[in-house]
Amino acid sequence: MLGSSHDADDAVQDALLRAWRGLSRFEGRSSLRSWLYTVATRTCLDLIETRRRRALPVDLGPSSDHAVADAAPLTDVAWLGPYPDTGIGAGRAGPDARYERREAVELAFVAALQHLPGNQRAALLLFDVLRFSIAEIATMMNTSATSVNSALARARTVIAQRVPAGSQQQALRKIPNARLRQIVAEFSTALETGDADRLVALLTEDVTWSMPPLPHWYRGLDAVMDFAVRVPLTGCGAWRHKPTSANGQPAAGCYLWNDDAGRYVGWSINVLTLHHEKITDVTSFIGAENFTLLGLPPSLSPAHTRSGMPPAGKSPADG
Repeated sequence: MLGSSHDADDAVQDALLRAWRGLSRFEGRSSLRSWLYTVATRTCLDLIETRRRRALPVDLGPSSDHAVADAAPLTDVAWLGPYPDTGIGAGRAGPDARYERREAVELAFVAALQHLPGNQRAALLLFDVLRFSIAEIATMMNTSATSVNSALARARTVIAQRVPAGSQQQALRKIPNARLRQIVAEFSTALETGDADRLVALLTEDVTWSMPPLPHWYRGLDAVMDFAVRVPLTGCGAWRHKPTSANGQPAAGCYLWNDDAGRYVGWSINVLTLHHEKITDVTSFIGAENFTLLGLPPSLSPAHTRSGMPPAGKSPADG
């Protein structure tokens, strides 16, 4: 609902505090689970009323057709953040859910949710992901079943317009785990060695690359490679990477050499979106705080070797 792990943490604490204080008023007319979701939903709706929606660079303006190397971060924008996806397969959502739990945290889906009013976000997630009934949702949101159905219909229209028909989870299931590991390793190695040809071989013709909190983003192989050659491949310095996952998608933690620290220091989390074993989108979440969020070390020693394959049997989605 909130598009930010930090906001979600705040919401969880607030919701649990509200639940504890209001427990004596729980009358047992619904399950405790439904009541707790009611408290959490209303907490999120209150936060949405007071905080700006989360954005990605693609939401702010057109793509750039050439590298903008001196762009300053935008600090007045509430940016979408990566999501630590460990354990998100668990829960009560059954096989009849419109969206699987992992689909519900994919970047494209979470970004699209930010374009919805709070009541539509809540209706969509409660019904299509968590499988509450229309009547239960109406009670949770203190409204009518007609209003819930209307919010749900409008939300689905926006999501259909903004999210690809095939989810990222559907695309990833068609790629063997060994190949997924190889793609992440090859992407990382291309950046570490400055190998433009190796990087090109991994990308689709309509690939996009964005780097929140930097406002500029790139679409198409020519624009993306102009940026890549001028900035990460040759303009930044020495890189090292660690494979990881975020938002249910393969990712790589990117560490940049820092002379003052004498170490490779966490720079960005590159979340990859794939289709037919090619990278269609690279979203580079810049900021050391993202490494702590995903359980990655904040820095790497000078002795850290170039990117290699994760241990056998472990995919990027396994973290």
